[in-house]
Amino acid sequence: MQIYNVIIIGSGPAGYTAAIYTARANLDPLVLCGYQPGGQLTLTSEVENFPGFPDGIVGPSLIEKMQKQAEKFGAALVYKDSTGVDFSHKPFKVMAEEEEYYGRSVVIATGSSVKMLDVPGEKQYMGRGVSTCATCDAAFFKNKRVAVVGGGDSALEESLFISRFACVVYLIHRRDKLRGSKIMQERVLKNEKIQCIWNSVVVRINGDRIVNGIEIKNMIDNSISVKELEGVFVAIGHQPNTGVIKQYISVDDHGYIIADASGKTNIPGIFAAGDVKDHKYRQAITAAGSGCIAALEVEQYLSNVADAG
Repeated sequence: MQIYNVIIIGSGPAGYTAAIYTARANLDPLVLCGYQPGGQLTLTSEVENFPGFPDGIVGPSLIEKMQKQAEKFGAALVYKDSTGVDFSHKPFKVMAEEEEYYGRSVVIATGSSVKMLDVPGEKQYMGRGVSTCATCDAAFFKNKRVAVVGGGDSALEESLFISRFACVVYLIHRRDKLRGSKIMQERVLKNEKIQCIWNSVVVRINGDRIVNGIEIKNMIDNSISVKELEGVFVAIGHQPNTGVIKQYISVDDHGYIIADASGKTNIPGIFAAGDVKDHKYRQAITAAGSGCIAALEVEQYLSNVADAG
């Protein structure tokens, strides 16, 4: 039975950075990339805020470069989804369909998934007017009209940030009052660029190669109205990808892995990195930094285990 020094579950910026660092440390990591590697960066068109790319880079290209760098240093990549784990004893076991892999340590970098509207046009115009990240994409909508869908703190933060660039921000919420913190509500309601559309949901995103409008349904009288605009930001929440893991690893009330700043979880030898433990920042660069930290901690952990043995 082959036992890997480290198994990395996930192939976004956190997973690939952990792979690069552990591979360069001669730990011969195994990376379970999944069938669709890359995480949320694959849903992003132009990335302008990742250091080292002054002209920007499209999300899938950035992920491809990370992948090649990990492979260059000797990381083994398996393009299967993790379907189960057993962290009850060592070596730790990670399942991927019919295969079982064993590791002395594990880095969980499975990320989080954006909750989507699931309406016509949403997938079609993703990256062409539809976005899930204001920090990433707001600057592309300077002096344009955009909509933000949601009513919690994430939606309020997105609306305020986008208002620095857009001429009008329509904040669309299915209820008659916002759910975010009081101070955030006050800031939004005082912002002259933000117009709240209450008791409403988006039922269709229209476009012609790029977004040019949305159809909105009023929840009170079921009437349909149309707003002409250039961008739609979906901000109805994220779901951490901890489905097969949380029976062993401690998670918070929202499902995010509880880990300290070094990525250590409640089980020695199991580390977490990236958006699966970060519900606040959710940036490619913070995920990459988190993957670096977890990798350095893995190296130290394995060294200590070897010394103890």
